[in-house]
Amino acid sequence: MSSLSRELVFLILQFLDEEKFKETVHKLEQESGFYFNMKYFEDEVINGNWDEVERYLSGFTKVDDNRYSMKIFFEIRKQKYLEALDKLDRSKAVEILVKDLKVFASFNEELFKEITQLLTLENFRENEQLSKYGDTKSARAIMLVELKKLIEANPLFRDKLQFPNLKNSRLRTLINQSLNWQHQLCKNPRPNPDIKTLFVDHSCGQPNGARAPSPANNPLLGSMPKTGGFPPLGAHGPFQPAPTPVPPLAGWMSNPPAVTHPAVSGGAIGFGTPTNPAALLKHPRTPTTANPGMDYPSGDSDHISKRTRPVGMSEEVNLPMNMLPVTYPQSHNYQQDDFHKTVARTLSQGSTPMSMDFHPLQQTLLLVGTNVGDIGLWDVGTKERLVVRNFKVWDLSKCTMALQASLVKDPAVSVNRIIWSPDGTLFGVAYSRHIVQIYSYNGGDDLRQRLEIDAHIGGVNDIAFAHPNKQLCIITCGDDKTIKVWEATSGAKQFTFEGHEAPVYSVCPHYKENIQFIFSTALDGKIKAWLYDNLGSRVDYDAPGHWCTTMAYSADGSRLFSCGTSKDGESHLVEWNESEGAVKRTYQGFRKRSMGVVQFDTTRNRFLAAGDEFMIKIWDMDSTGLLTTIDADGGLPASPRIRFNKEGTLLAVSTVDNGIKILANADGLRLLRTLENRSFDASRNATETVTKPLILTAAANAAAASSSVAAAPSAITAMNGDSRSLVDVKPRIADESLDRSKVWKLMEITESTHCRSIKLADNMRTSKISRLIYTNSGLAILALTSSAVHLLWKWPRSDRNSGKATASVSPTLWQPPSGIFMTNDTTDNNPEEAVHCFALSKNDSYVMSASGGKISLFNMMTFKTMTTFMPAPPAATFLAFHPQDNNIIAIGMDDSTIQIYNVRIDEVKSKLRGHSKRITGLAFSNVLNVLVSSGADAQLCVWNTDGWEKQKNRFLQIPSGRQSNILDTRVQFHQDQMHFLVVHETQIAIYETTKLEPVKQGTCLPRLGHLHTVSLLSSTAALLSQLAADSCLLASAPAPAPSSSAAASCSAAEDALVSRLRLGSAASRATALEELASTAPTLPEPSVAAAVSAVAALLYSASAAAQRCSR
Repeated sequence: MSSLSRELVFLILQFLDEEKFKETVHKLEQESGFYFNMKYFEDEVINGNWDEVERYLSGFTKVDDNRYSMKIFFEIRKQKYLEALDKLDRSKAVEILVKDLKVFASFNEELFKEITQLLTLENFRENEQLSKYGDTKSARAIMLVELKKLIEANPLFRDKLQFPNLKNSRLRTLINQSLNWQHQLCKNPRPNPDIKTLFVDHSCGQPNGARAPSPANNPLLGSMPKTGGFPPLGAHGPFQPAPTPVPPLAGWMSNPPAVTHPAVSGGAIGFGTPTNPAALLKHPRTPTTANPGMDYPSGDSDHISKRTRPVGMSEEVNLPMNMLPVTYPQSHNYQQDDFHKTVARTLSQGSTPMSMDFHPLQQTLLLVGTNVGDIGLWDVGTKERLVVRNFKVWDLSKCTMALQASLVKDPAVSVNRIIWSPDGTLFGVAYSRHIVQIYSYNGGDDLRQRLEIDAHIGGVNDIAFAHPNKQLCIITCGDDKTIKVWEATSGAKQFTFEGHEAPVYSVCPHYKENIQFIFSTALDGKIKAWLYDNLGSRVDYDAPGHWCTTMAYSADGSRLFSCGTSKDGESHLVEWNESEGAVKRTYQGFRKRSMGVVQFDTTRNRFLAAGDEFMIKIWDMDSTGLLTTIDADGGLPASPRIRFNKEGTLLAVSTVDNGIKILANADGLRLLRTLENRSFDASRNATETVTKPLILTAAANAAAASSSVAAAPSAITAMNGDSRSLVDVKPRIADESLDRSKVWKLMEITESTHCRSIKLADNMRTSKISRLIYTNSGLAILALTSSAVHLLWKWPRSDRNSGKATASVSPTLWQPPSGIFMTNDTTDNNPEEAVHCFALSKNDSYVMSASGGKISLFNMMTFKTMTTFMPAPPAATFLAFHPQDNNIIAIGMDDSTIQIYNVRIDEVKSKLRGHSKRITGLAFSNVLNVLVSSGADAQLCVWNTDGWEKQKNRFLQIPSGRQSNILDTRVQFHQDQMHFLVVHETQIAIYETTKLEPVKQGTCLPRLGHLHTVSLLSSTAALLSQLAADSCLLASAPAPAPSSSAAASCSAAEDALVSRLRLGSAASRATALEELASTAPTLPEPSVAAAVSAVAALLYSASAAAQRCSR
């Protein structure tokens, strides 16, 4: 919308206000987004009209536009929530919590947790931070003061808080002036003409009855609009006509206009011929301007392609930790922690990096392509190069003769672009000679050739992935002036787009409002846009610089940027107004003559970065001025290559010495420190499995299998389904090129302080732990006993310990001041024989648990029972929270069904049938949107979480002679959410979810069949995964007490084992395990044998844990 059209809106607002159209005035204010009426907003807040308050705000900002907007909406919704609590309307409060406040949980879980806890209080004023909360009226007044400060500080409200200074009835005055002018043009003007309509131009009638000239043909007035079109902007036209809303590129006309405010011709080019183009796009709220340096707030950011903000973006949205309103600055305040000033890693690639890309899920995996055709895969957390591949044509016989001749003439090949697919299972490499290669990635160093395509004649300049028609495709462009689309599975060509008159330099696929399209740029500076059809380009426009230009969207997909360098070295970084095809903002700060093609990247919907003048330059997206520069301690080329990871915590930068520097902000440094510590521990385990011969006894097999679970390239979840994030470390023999002196050797454990155990008190009503898990925060251990009682251990805070899990300090059994225990409902039968199961919510606020009776939901802060539901039979045998909604839980039942239950509305949404025996494992993937289940029938099933339909199923291959009808099968997802671990008595395997095929499979354990080893194997695997993930503490309970006839034998075996494992040498410990395993089957009772074997495996695990602690 032009500036004159914008002013017309203000005139209409004034007219409506003068005519007392109050509702219409505020509706237009909200829909146009031009003027925020603070007085109206204040009235609605004071009156508590919260729906209208948020509706009005929605015309100017959305919740996640920026940190100020986030805080505005948070304060409003928090006040609404507190008022519901004050009225004792618990159901309304819960509704507000779920519908309105839950959106903030991903940005500040602790705050959301604190808000949730208010539900458990009789009066929320018992909360210390809310103790001064007065009545509703005063609370609204206090909040309003803070809201006004936030609005005034929010850049999106800039220039929207002041109504223009207009004379009264300005629109009427302009109309009268127009009518006077029209009357002067009359051939026979009458005195005091009677004006009866404004719908047509005024004309005084002819004295002889002849008709006045048609306004449509009047040369002074210009031509009138025709049906379906718009008039061109004539010399006398005061306003630029506003085009009909159309899809994003409709305004990017085929011929660039020569005037500042382009006229819109009839039949503006749009995407196809939609029946209702107005429904496909909302026009931006901000005007374009002839001065690109002027700073306007961003346009619409409510497109559907929003990305969930990652946990690491704490500085992006820093919600106040106090419950009462606080004061915020009225301008942009940037902390040094926001910027990537610290060189955290220096990697030596060996040749010049040409393109880099971080994995979309694993934030420290970096792909690199170089000027000699090499590709490398780095784990920047561990500083390890996982993979290096030199350029090689996989099948020369399938290549064109042109490529073969080219390689013979000059074998030098460079990587032009390397990029991951959206899910991180594939990546593509575009080379300077004809071809692209597609690899599949399965974790660790498992890289496999997938596709090789002879794509273009000459160089392939860019490659990208897209999902048109819900099918993964590969998009390439090249020196042959074409863009091509390939099917990602078979490599079949789907489209070829022709129309550029110069080599195509880059492609940028995107979608908006369900419209899939591709931007392309060429070396002649032309920008074109294509739909996935054969109808040609929809856009033909010039990019600033008229040479090498790349385009990219902000992370949420709402804002389009481009960066280019001209042949003369002039660089341009701009933001586009997609709807009008015009430059909306030009960023300042480049040198007049760049010494290379400038590369750029975006991060966190907040910053832009570009490599120029031997440094990295940073801009705020909403401001044209240079924000800061980063020199990365020197050593950068004139125009360094740069790439952010997806969370915006790390920045990879190429160096002049054929290396890469990894720059980190505060969040990135914390991430690297965490992963470095975990990788250090896991690498020692990996070395142990390679260098130390395994003792193939029953107990050692179990321990080795468990160790492999901890060290495999997976993020092991607890066996009860809660997800954990472990570092991706794969046990493998070190590369010969690495320094062998750096391979860690195991340390002998000679002190009992290296290992710590927890023993149940004698006055406890139980003798056995049935389930054990670390909390998601890693600060506590939660156990479920055989008597259906939950126990929680926490580490005390002191000078020696910050409250983190450690083996140097004993955790203490914790209870709330009320002294109550969380105790499950049980049936009349012996609870010792029941199947015990529990699951923690993602923020550790709630635990859902069952012990053969009803399912209970407990508050972890107060231990109070929130609700109970689903009485037995059938009994629950496994529980799992939905990863996106704590109100949705999956419940595995004893009757082989899985029930999908909504706790909030007390309703079973779906009942899944596919197993023939009880459910023993459940795990969600929030990437694939599936639920994987396992049962005592040794069957695996994959269910779609959208419609809860079964996608695939598979039975485990049980060795002949082994019965599996009483054995558990447990499942848990890898951190990539694409692979899952399966633990069964006879095997440990890693499965690929979509194909339900085993990727890796462990050996059978033939000697423990009759000892119910599934309990040993699954509990030990879960324990080891937690040790690797969170701590070096071993937490276990005594084994079930044997009968009197076997007590002496069991006790002696335990005592001997403990003594020899704590103080003996490695050989002595191994021998002790061997002897115990061989003795176990001869003990009087199977239960005793199983208990002693479990003790052996757990103590063996403890020794490995203590080794990690001592390091």
